[in-house]
Amino acid sequence: MSLDKLLTPVTIGHATLANRLVMAPLTRSRAAQPGDLPTALNTTYYAQRASAGLIVTEATQISRQGQGYAWTPGIYTDAQEAGWKDVVDAVHAKGGRLSLQLWHVGRISHHLLQENGQAPVAPSAIRAEGAKSFVVQEDGTPANVQTDTPRALETDELPGIVAAYAAAAARAKRAGFDFVEVHSANGYLLHQFLSTNSNQRTDAYGGNLENRARLLLEVIDAVAAEIGADHVGVRLSPNFVAHDIQDAESEVMATYLAAEFAKRGLAYLHIAEPDWAGGAPLSDAFRAALRSHFNGAIITCGGYSAESGEARLAGGTADAIGYGRPFIANPDLVERFRRGAPLNTPDQSTFYGGAEHGYTDYPALAD
Repeated sequence: MSLDKLLTPVTIGHATLANRLVMAPLTRSRAAQPGDLPTALNTTYYAQRASAGLIVTEATQISRQGQGYAWTPGIYTDAQEAGWKDVVDAVHAKGGRLSLQLWHVGRISHHLLQENGQAPVAPSAIRAEGAKSFVVQEDGTPANVQTDTPRALETDELPGIVAAYAAAAARAKRAGFDFVEVHSANGYLLHQFLSTNSNQRTDAYGGNLENRARLLLEVIDAVAAEIGADHVGVRLSPNFVAHDIQDAESEVMATYLAAEFAKRGLAYLHIAEPDWAGGAPLSDAFRAALRSHFNGAIITCGGYSAESGEARLAGGTADAIGYGRPFIANPDLVERFRRGAPLNTPDQSTFYGGAEHGYTDYPALAD
């Protein structure tokens, strides 16, 4: 099959990308300790994959409070910023572009990850039943454990959350990132505010759809004020059902937000498709509605092959396709698609934690 669209350039926001393959955000749990720092190993990993039209980094916590898994990187200290600058410089040297995904996990956390053993925070004090957090236990052994019951954020704490996102965006700009992506998907803090079951607030941030969207839009406005709206993307996951999300207005919220993002001139909307988590597949009508409401670029991600990605682009409801696991095992995925070459198979046992094995040692075609 000819990949006439997938392998052609596309303009997203202020930048023209070399192709329409986007490396999706992939948590790999290899930040250096102490300090949750990007390292030379991370720099090598991302530089190997610089041929992607755009790399969206692994989710990166905007604060200590925003962390839900051990060994994930942050973007709230000078040392973290310096580590990310090395990553950016290496990818740019190879002609690639990057978007830093800004993350606050909210209730998907545990007191062992929080400062002074505090409870995680959320819109409401409702535990995410069945959700897991990856921690280092008091005896030094790592484990996946049930997330803690969070405490509800006070209304007067929310400006501090917004400010933390803005500060992270400012650090991303200094580090040289081409974009930032506000993570409002997959059951994390901003998604918890959007969802009808996880947000039971009675203040201006709960209740009707507009109120539940308020915090996300305040974050978007603050981030755009720091770096420019044409440098900002946002990730949504309509119909997502993991992490104890049961949203009765998921698609209605997504189309409302798409229109709000369009008003603000955001660079892109990144849709995480729900199928892998057991959610209802996105309909053609819903995809068309997103397209009609949002005038920026739409990236969609969720189990695509080269052929199905090309078909989605040809259908006109997406401008670029996100690939996750294929990029884990195939640092030269773009060239493999170009040649129709076979793909390496990812080793799931090395997805989270570890060192070079299963991270930077997958062979390229030239090897």
